[in-house]
Amino acid sequence: MVMVLQEGSGQELLERVPVGTICVAGRTLEPTPVFDTYWRFAVARQKVYEARLAGGAGPFTDDPILQKYRFTNCYRAADRVSQDLIGSVIYRGDQEWEEVFFRTLLFKIFNKSSTWRLLEDALGEVRWDAYDYRAFDQVLSQAFAAGQRLYSAAYIVPPPHLGELRKHQNHLRLLEMMMRQQAPRRVLSAPTLQGAYQVLLDFPAIGPFLAYQFVIDLNYAAQMPFSEADFVVPGPGARDGIRKCFGARADGLEAEVIRYMADTQDEHFARLGLGFAGLRGRRLQLIDCQNLFCEVDKYARVAHPHIAGISGRSRIKQSYRQQAGPVPAWFPPKWRINSPA
Repeated sequence: MVMVLQEGSGQELLERVPVGTICVAGRTLEPTPVFDTYWRFAVARQKVYEARLAGGAGPFTDDPILQKYRFTNCYRAADRVSQDLIGSVIYRGDQEWEEVFFRTLLFKIFNKSSTWRLLEDALGEVRWDAYDYRAFDQVLSQAFAAGQRLYSAAYIVPPPHLGELRKHQNHLRLLEMMMRQQAPRRVLSAPTLQGAYQVLLDFPAIGPFLAYQFVIDLNYAAQMPFSEADFVVPGPGARDGIRKCFGARADGLEAEVIRYMADTQDEHFARLGLGFAGLRGRRLQLIDCQNLFCEVDKYARVAHPHIAGISGRSRIKQSYRQQAGPVPAWFPPKWRINSPA
């Protein structure tokens, strides 16, 4: 028996919903109250996304935590940076795989749309077959000297040590190395998503979490044949969320726990009486369940402050700020969920 949260309230109720223990990879886990919050958060956050798509002035929820703090969408591909990547980088321009790979990794190394636009505005069409290190470095170095932030703060992208002074210079050298060592061909010829991930993991300064993020981004492209249900790598935030949902007995089983969540999502939405239609019918994939653990970790800092994770963080840093303009919602055509034109 676990206590649950009223959808959108952030306040504990006296009512209880039986969930019992669950078994993951042969290990028995006892869910905490944060487990049910995970599912309720997913529904509430998806409703915010759908309300924003429909237009209007907001607020888009009566949940005080969602009103006050910033949380990413349930679906990674729906977030604004991913939308920029999919619509303005991957599917715009030369569709030769080598060029798509180059554009995708260049965008994702910085993970910041303004940096991509900076390069496009200065250099025109961004292409590997016209790449010139000096030209790219000049644009980025001038922006850096002027105080412009080149990298997103979403996650850390450590620089390799490839002989250059600045972080962005070493990242340009890393991308050159990847292109010249046939990374595009090797990724595309890998038999599985995990095999493609391993290709990226072999390059300097690309650790497990970053390699997984990059391979998911590359997999948005038409040429990549893999399912997002194939493979997952838990990040630090997800590990915190999993600890809060299941306690220390889940340590070492994080990937299996994420798969459990993806596989049983319909069962738990139904158990809690929650309607969740997904992203135009698309179920939560492993990458989305992984991300939701990161977001629930943050949400639980306010909703369940007495339940500890791994990092010990107790505050949510980013406040919610409503963004102006329409919400883009265009996804890889191979998913077949885009609205008819």
